[in-house]
Amino acid sequence: MAGKRSIFEEVGEGQKSAATPQGGMIDQGRGGARGAVRIWLAILFALVVAMIAVGGLTRLTDSGLSITEWRPVTGALPPMNAAEWQAEFAKYQASPEFQLQNHQMGLEEFKTIYWWEWGHRQLGRFVGLVWAVGFLFFWATKRMPAGWTGRLASLGALGGLQGVIGWWMVSSGLTGRMVDVASYRLAVHLGLAFAILGLIAWYMLSLSRRETELLQARRSREAKLFSMSTGLMHFAFLQILLGALVAGIDAGRAFPTWPLMGESFFPADAFYLPEGGPAVLAFFENPGLVQFVHRMAGYLLLAFGIVVWLRGRRSAHPATRGAFTFVIVALAAQVVLGIVTVVHAAPLSLGLIHQLGAVAVWVAVIRARHRAQYPITATIRG
Repeated sequence: MAGKRSIFEEVGEGQKSAATPQGGMIDQGRGGARGAVRIWLAILFALVVAMIAVGGLTRLTDSGLSITEWRPVTGALPPMNAAEWQAEFAKYQASPEFQLQNHQMGLEEFKTIYWWEWGHRQLGRFVGLVWAVGFLFFWATKRMPAGWTGRLASLGALGGLQGVIGWWMVSSGLTGRMVDVASYRLAVHLGLAFAILGLIAWYMLSLSRRETELLQARRSREAKLFSMSTGLMHFAFLQILLGALVAGIDAGRAFPTWPLMGESFFPADAFYLPEGGPAVLAFFENPGLVQFVHRMAGYLLLAFGIVVWLRGRRSAHPATRGAFTFVIVALAAQVVLGIVTVVHAAPLSLGLIHQLGAVAVWVAVIRARHRAQYPITATIRG
């Protein structure tokens, strides 16, 4: 017979009730190593940003065509002796870029541009290795969060596709029609890099919160703001592609004046093509027209960003309002930086900073879009 119990005795003292809730049923067995996966994605994020920066430097230093072959495995080893260096240099000497533009280049100068391109490709291999090791580890140890296997596997598939597109881009400069890579292929290559970066950022934001939190937050999503931020994201992506066209033909150095292009609003000879061809090619190959389109798109992007920001200020969630404020600050800074880059004829340093500014804008827009989809509700105390 049980003894008498004090009215002050804690219920369930000395034992746990079987009915005591231990956490959300949705999270049971589904959480996986969310924190560890997020750290792995953060490393991939930093590496992809580095890839974008090194890729930009490779293009701005005209180093992209220094390696004329695509050897995904054996190409990991650089020339190891004088004979191998001479062999690589001979391959480059047979390229249109050397014959038409760099015929006075010596072996030592070739080594400089070779190391830029080799470093870019080697960094790409390292990114793939980091993805593969991390993915296989989380999958084999069953620490992958439920529902995330396909999404994280897609990052590896896109990375492999990026390598193929990289060679498709380089090969366009080895055909003889042009001495640089085709600007539209460069735009595809850079666009895919930003798409991969955007997916990683979105996944990191989602993994920073539990599944139950995301489900609850989605109930209070701001549909209109999410739709507008989606449009802003697409517009920003288009502007990034236009920027790649500018970099592809060095159009940033064509008209180092602002706000006019030379002495007029619209560039002179905008549809002129040295080798002729349909007028539509001028949008890809005429430096004046390419820079003009990039400028106008930048103004429109800033204007649309202001509209979205004004809508974001009406959000009931402080975190969402802050995210959209950061977007407009990043956009405004990028426009100013673009103007400074143009009037200084796009030197290497400013060109690289401007490209990294695009990364900041891109990630800021994606973060704000995520806040609109999954608001962070602030308590009165918070």
